[in-house]
Amino acid sequence: MQDAETVLAVIRERGRRGLPLEQLYRQLFNKELFLLAYGRIYSNEGAMTPGVTGETVDGMSLAKIEAITDALRRESYRWSPARRVYIPKKNGRRRPLGMPPWSDKIVAEVVRMLLDAYYDVRFSDHSHGFRPGRGCHTALDEVVSVWKGTRWFIEGDISDCFGSLDHKVMLATLSEHIHDGRFLQLIERMLKAGYLEDWQWHATLSGAPQGGIASPVMSNIYLDRLDRFVEQQLIPEYTQGTRRRSNPAYQHVTNEIARETRHGNREAVRRLRSERRTLPSQDPGDPGYRRLRYVRYCDDFLLGFAGPKHEAEQIKSKIRAFLREELELELSEPKTLITHATSQAARFLGYEIRTQHADDKITRHRRAVNGAIGLFVPKTVIRERCARYMSKGKPAQRGPLLFDDDFTIVATYGSEYRGFVQYYLMAQDIFRLQRLQWVMETSMLKTLAGKHKSTVTKMARKYKTTIDTGDGPRTCFQVTVAREDRKALIARFGGIPLARQRTAIIVDRNPPLATANRNELIHRLLAEKCELCESPTGLQVHHVRKLADLDKPGRPDRPAWIRLMAKRRRKTLVVCRTCHQDIHAGRATATTRK
Repeated sequence: MQDAETVLAVIRERGRRGLPLEQLYRQLFNKELFLLAYGRIYSNEGAMTPGVTGETVDGMSLAKIEAITDALRRESYRWSPARRVYIPKKNGRRRPLGMPPWSDKIVAEVVRMLLDAYYDVRFSDHSHGFRPGRGCHTALDEVVSVWKGTRWFIEGDISDCFGSLDHKVMLATLSEHIHDGRFLQLIERMLKAGYLEDWQWHATLSGAPQGGIASPVMSNIYLDRLDRFVEQQLIPEYTQGTRRRSNPAYQHVTNEIARETRHGNREAVRRLRSERRTLPSQDPGDPGYRRLRYVRYCDDFLLGFAGPKHEAEQIKSKIRAFLREELELELSEPKTLITHATSQAARFLGYEIRTQHADDKITRHRRAVNGAIGLFVPKTVIRERCARYMSKGKPAQRGPLLFDDDFTIVATYGSEYRGFVQYYLMAQDIFRLQRLQWVMETSMLKTLAGKHKSTVTKMARKYKTTIDTGDGPRTCFQVTVAREDRKALIARFGGIPLARQRTAIIVDRNPPLATANRNELIHRLLAEKCELCESPTGLQVHHVRKLADLDKPGRPDRPAWIRLMAKRRRKTLVVCRTCHQDIHAGRATATTRK
């Protein structure tokens, strides 16, 4: 049996060389791939959420992997319908989310790894969503670094993209490079597994499973056809010339400056230089110059066009026609806009994007800012974020946190503030988040004051401190919890310099990397020894949602398994079947560990 890394490396090389995949279904018999998949997803938040069968990650074992691979080998594996729930959206609507059983999750992760290994090396460099080493910031960095001189932005949004992917188009797209009927049949059955809502089965006639592990890579495979259409047809068609021609008016003033300089007329030279500074050096309406640029993140895409507006309208129409005729998708008209890049701002990935213009800003004797792309924090986003911590127009305490300890309160505020600030570090007006910092800081201090029946001033005096950063000392609020023989726990709010970072790159969170040594949990499972009674048979993995549910001091009657998990700071415990049944039944477990 080949090592999982070797299998993925071979598939990746075939994708890089453009060779088709044959007999891919056989790789689903490889238990090493399932162990790798388990190591990647067992810590996901949804791993302990039951689907329609009630199965979760708890109780995972080598025997379960054996049963899944046997079913796949006999071609008798069937996907279960997902349990559908709804989560609220910002606009007040609700988004459907599917909850598949654990077995389907781990099979879907293996499918995702195989597809990702082959297709990721084939995807366009302009695609940034759900890809290793890429994310929102890499997409934004491409816009800032390459798109100078853009005149029009075409903001694109596909209406209900995940729910509208046509199954026939998806399978036809996969079959171009995957020449394995059994694997394609498995994908087709996954797409058509349906969902349960109020215990009634509903068919899925289109779309990828909402919340499905393999859905992101499948959507990228589907929309890669859009990427190729833009790159191979639209960009060559709307790209002309090597550079813009010189502006005659600018050249005329330059000649006047040279003449007056020869005559020694300094006053006229100063006047002419001020006039020249208001003129573009190159002709913005050059009919022989066009540039079209493109970037996509999931179902949101943005095009930058240097040319007349009527051609921007043509580009939008051609994309709409391609999506409708070739991919059976529709553009969301309210969200698909043509925006003037200088006088207006496009919205992409939560940022406002504009082409800057400032004749009075001189850098290295040039108006270097003119035509450059700028990223800005939308004012509406700041107001909406501040509103979460306010009541009646003022910062307010958060009632649900009043029963938590001080460490948790500060850590909660700190993580929320840090995540928001780090996302907008590429913005030129990052300083505007000072308002949010003050609102969240006041809300946090009011929450602490409400908990201790004290005042904001006393809480600030108690937890305020100064830390060193790369930009010098910064004031923040910090709670430290000392621990015996271990490093102290520190919760911190603030202390982040609100200064723009041009190279701030935060990619999407990736699953743990595949390594030859696997991870610690897989090693423990393969050790074939119960961590309570040392029995070598019937091993399963007991999972808990949070360590906080275990590590509650002052309970001398805690069972041995809880003490062991709390001591090791692990949410998993490898136990035999008997000990696992005792844990769930609340019975005492046999243990040789003291």
